[in-house]
Amino acid sequence: MIDRLQPERTVNEQTLSRADVQAHCGSPTRLIGCALEDAELSNLDLSGWVFERCNLRHAKFKGTRLEGVSWRGCRAAFADFFGADLTDAQVIAGDFNNAVFRRSRLNAATFKGCKLTGADFTEAKALEVGFEEVLLINAKLPAYSFRKQTLVKIDFSQADLRQCDFRSTVFEDCSLRDANLVGSRFEGADLRGADLGGVRLGDARLFRGATISRAQAGQLLAELGLNVL
Repeated sequence: MIDRLQPERTVNEQTLSRADVQAHCGSPTRLIGCALEDAELSNLDLSGWVFERCNLRHAKFKGTRLEGVSWRGCRAAFADFFGADLTDAQVIAGDFNNAVFRRSRLNAATFKGCKLTGADFTEAKALEVGFEEVLLINAKLPAYSFRKQTLVKIDFSQADLRQCDFRSTVFEDCSLRDANLVGSRFEGADLRGADLGGVRLGDARLFRGATISRAQAGQLLAELGLNVL
């Protein structure tokens, strides 16, 4: 885990360009209520920075070092983090809908209470990533490992979860409704706290070895076209 340093500088309520941000590189900086929409911030070193209530829509962070960065209440829809290093980053609340995290490094990163609808995590390096109370509707998370985690209030509806590892995972108030689960593993998982609506015939076998409730069993049979009496 990266030591979090208290930012030495604070910038309030300003519209910032790439040059403005570069001027503060070299030591952690706190940005509060700043406008960075469409900003080109690729390949900079912003490790340890804090972003609070900033507008980052369509901002580009391709290849940027963002280790230990804290994002709180930010608007970052369609932001591009392709290949960025977000090791130990914290994303708390805010709108990151349709953000791109392809091939990024997310080891020990935390996402809590935020919107990630449509976000793309394809080929990201993600050891010990924490998701809690987040919307991942229609998100792309192929081949992710959630093994032995406890997932709380996560909405995976319509998400791409192909070949994900959910072995021994506990679901609490989550949704897998209409998710693409092809090739995923659920042995030892506790699915009693998950919405399994929309499960297709080919998906039912994936839950072999998992625990479900009687009500879910009836729902699965109904989804498969069987009459439950």
